[in-house]
Amino acid sequence: MLGWKLLLAVIATLIGLAAFAPYFLDILKRRTQPHAYTWLIWSITQGTAVAALLKGNGGFGAMNLTVGTSLVFIIFILSFWYGTKNITKSDTAVFILALLGIIVWWLLHQPLVTVIMVSLIDLLGYIPTWRKTFDEPWSETLWSWVAFALSNIFALLALKDFNLLTATYLVSITVANIIVAVILLVRRSILPVTRRDEQL
Repeated sequence: MLGWKLLLAVIATLIGLAAFAPYFLDILKRRTQPHAYTWLIWSITQGTAVAALLKGNGGFGAMNLTVGTSLVFIIFILSFWYGTKNITKSDTAVFILALLGIIVWWLLHQPLVTVIMVSLIDLLGYIPTWRKTFDEPWSETLWSWVAFALSNIFALLALKDFNLLTATYLVSITVANIIVAVILLVRRSILPVTRRDEQL
């Protein structure tokens, strides 16, 4: 059984790396423009989620998120130079709300409440990217978001213990990643690529 869990965790991690590779490449080519607020929130929440997974006996299921956390932070750093300038007041309001939420869960000592809070805060972090993706559907890498979701599904299957503590965060980000991919597919069918988009 453990052998299968390890195999699933390795598959999840490899898919995750395969998802990040084109995302990084598109950032450097200025085809993808990450939203700084989103990736900063995720840097904090994903690290916390990894701790919760380990505490909840997630086992190999934590491997994918552990590797991914460092890559998420690197994207946040890159967003200072390559990120979107399409940042609205509502994005800033969501960002401040997420930071307030982070302060609250830092003060909590209940692992399950913490992971639920982290999942909700993480979803708040998606809002600026959902909005930006709706407005600029060619400013994100479609394959990466599909692969992020697929990677998380394998991570869920790799969990040693499947419970609220270990599964809540993974389920929430899987759904959120699928939403990004759906927005991209729908909006790209409505808004054709422009010359400017081709240069990004």
